Amino acid sequence: MPTASITDVRPAASIFDAGNPGFRENFDEKPFAFSHCFSAEHPLFQLSRLRKLIENPVTRPGVYYDAGDIRIEQRWDTVPERKQTLEETFDRVDNAGAWILMKRVQKDPDYDDLLVQCLDEVQRLSGRQIDQDKKSQEAIIFLTSPHRVTSYHIDRECNFLMQVRGDKEISVFDRNDREVLPEAELETFWSKDNNAGVYKPQYQDRAHVFLMRPGTGVHIPVNSPHWLKNGANVSVSLSISYQYKDWRRKYVFQANYYLRRMGINPTPPGKSALLDNAKRLVVQVGLNGKKLLQRSKSAN
Repeated sequence: MPTASITDVRPAASIFDAGNPGFRENFDEKPFAFSHCFSAEHPLFQLSRLRKLIENPVTRPGVYYDAGDIRIEQRWDTVPERKQTLEETFDRVDNAGAWILMKRVQKDPDYDDLLVQCLDEVQRLSGRQIDQDKKSQEAIIFLTSPHRVTSYHIDRECNFLMQVRGDKEISVFDRNDREVLPEAELETFWSKDNNAGVYKPQYQDRAHVFLMRPGTGVHIPVNSPHWLKNGANVSVSLSISYQYKDWRRKYVFQANYYLRRMGINPTPPGKSALLDNAKRLVVQVGLNGKKLLQRSKSAN
């Protein structure tokens, strides 16, 4: 695979291995490994360039960070209190026990070009109508200290995670395994709690475990639970992702969340197209009514 020159930030001729059958066979269904062209020598992934993202007033608001010992099962709202500034944590990331999450880096035009090319290639390789299905798209860069754990969680994005520097191990679980991920957890996740996924160590042996090194990546389907353990070096990873329009999953899970609260055991998504469409309609009507009421109050 071609590697971009250190003096050239133009997108590479090809980012992904076009011969990988996973893009068509497993896209947004099962995790699969792939190769890509990025390395630590690429000008957009050198630490000096990444530091500009935390200095830039346009991209800095999207930066989250924490530092300290993190357990696999730890909720993200219970992480240790931060004792250093973002700049201090960045500059000593090699021994800070830190996890620095740079969201929406596509607000920087160089990274936006990268995001667009990646998703264009994913659309072509997968044969999926991403442009028609997506609600939003995002590029995220993760900067992680040696041996740091990223706790177990689920995401709402269809994600391609690419390792650029260092190595890490990722465990990805089957989102359709209802012992690993019960319906109630999914309903709560889509309705009110991003930390709804609960790690169950007795099922760790069911995970697909991938060792990620520079030039390799892992596809993480929407809602596939996962956790990560960084290796002995500082890690830089790039996530290219997009969110589907809300009717695909969100509205049905939200309807089921409220049905379950009423004491009803709802039919899971995908079992009945008629029920799914009815639930979508009810949630959409409710949301539109809420918006109309808010506008009315504002006008008065």
